[in-house]
Amino acid sequence: MPLGGGTDLLVAIDEGIARPEALVDLRTIQESRGISALADGGVRIGASARIADLASNTLIHERFPALAEACDVVGTPALRHMGTIGGNLCQRPRCWYFRRGVHCLKNGGPNCPAVDGENQYLAILDGGPCYIVHPPAPAVALAALDASLELRRAGPSRVVPIAEFYLLPSERMDHETVLASGEFVSAVLLASGAAAGTQRYHKLMQRDAWDFALVSIAACKRTDGDVRMVLGGVAPRPWRVSSSVEEDVSSGGLDDDTIATLAQRALYDARPLSKNGYKVAMAASLLRRAMAELA
Repeated sequence: MPLGGGTDLLVAIDEGIARPEALVDLRTIQESRGISALADGGVRIGASARIADLASNTLIHERFPALAEACDVVGTPALRHMGTIGGNLCQRPRCWYFRRGVHCLKNGGPNCPAVDGENQYLAILDGGPCYIVHPPAPAVALAALDASLELRRAGPSRVVPIAEFYLLPSERMDHETVLASGEFVSAVLLASGAAAGTQRYHKLMQRDAWDFALVSIAACKRTDGDVRMVLGGVAPRPWRVSSSVEEDVSSGGLDDDTIATLAQRALYDARPLSKNGYKVAMAASLLRRAMAELA
């Protein structure tokens, strides 16, 4: 298995949900930690770049501040200095049942015990038959920035839009990404069209710091006026708001009543479980805040 900072992988090994025969240290690959501007105005981020490096990098702050803000609130300072962006994007889900080896769907069991059990932190959108949520904060910002991921293996590399990188439990239960055997994330690619404009990232946590998001949002209004809004903590992958809502926000000049209506419309498909209905209210609050900032 590929090893970056090890902040999630080593825990997964200890918990028994990862059983690698060997670890391959990706940090030894030349230039794998580089953050560099591309000739077309985009940015290439090596997958071994530390989360802390992205949070403080001048180029990222100037062109993609939503990503810098998302990286700045990942875990603890120690985790940000150890964790890599590639490893962060490939974290396994944090469902209590999955991590503790309970005989759930992801552990080869017949059903999801969270449906009638401890589901406070699980999905309200795109869930079923498993209701995991995707943990990484930077992935939410990268989805709003229409980033692509460079994937490598023994052979030709390929580039996959981040919107196509994550899989739903209904598509595949034993994995959360499209990574094939022996394949790893080698770089994050950001296009020039997503740079600058108005960019925001907000994260609501149970504690004030050092915690995963209960709900988060990345919202971007590009220089051409196009809007992207993506929620985190609500689905098995970064969840993008419908394009019709984004188009209405991009028109600008919205009053409070219109913003409230749009936020309600964005969450029309939310299906909370018995103990996580509060996430719908949190997501609506973040959507209203982001829409007001963009409009």
